[in-house]
Amino acid sequence: MHTLEAKIREANAAGRPALIPFLTAHFPNRDCFWTAFDELDAGGADIIEIGVPFSDPVADGPVVEEASRRVLEAGFRLEELLAELTARREGRAKARAGEAALVLMGYLNPFLSYGLDRLARDAARAGVSGCIIPDVPQEEAAPVRAALAAEGVALIPLVGPNTSEERMAECARSGEGYMYVVSVMGVTGERGSLAPQVAATMGRARRACKLPLALGFGLSRPEQLEALPPEARPDAAVFGSALLRHLDEGRSAAEFLRRWTGA
Repeated sequence: MHTLEAKIREANAAGRPALIPFLTAHFPNRDCFWTAFDELDAGGADIIEIGVPFSDPVADGPVVEEASRRVLEAGFRLEELLAELTARREGRAKARAGEAALVLMGYLNPFLSYGLDRLARDAARAGVSGCIIPDVPQEEAAPVRAALAAEGVALIPLVGPNTSEERMAECARSGEGYMYVVSVMGVTGERGSLAPQVAATMGRARRACKLPLALGFGLSRPEQLEALPPEARPDAAVFGSALLRHLDEGRSAAEFLRRWTGA
């Protein structure tokens, strides 16, 4: 079983959804990012998604897009992030007490510029278990998947309300770790409630896929999941924009995560 799947199954066995917070790398600044990372890791996050900033983020809403713009203007470099993760992994006993699994979420251009083989090698060395690349369609994913798989890094499939059950099954056959189910057509961002079609989307995904299902785009509090029928509730919850806004207001990641853990 892949590390990412194992993390989610372990949380489910404890009677809860796995928690997958999203942080834009080095936002709102480098020091605050690493403080937030450590607080999420120690506070109960099962997987942490790190967003790789890009100038043309087609799937990002205004909060994530603005976070990326600010980080890029500050001189963000992917190699620095991976080097920092590697250094922290080597000091794991001190810096990675909670041991959340790591996923990079980014777009193809920065990864191609970095070099796919180099990305896979450096990501694996840094302790990254998976990548999500929203602008790589299933038909064009084979070279990316092969490069990542050579280093044990999963390419996580992404599906949404407009994805047929047949296509979900196709994505699941080549996917690893978990399937990321997008709650709405559109971009990331906080929403007051989940769209009515989420239950139908989750139903198709359940029938098509044996991987755990992670639901994202629009989640900010656990009550949104509780409003879904039990059979439509995801195995993992992804939340990002609300967390980034919270951090940008000078509040702590630990405080935000307590919404989800009840601690």
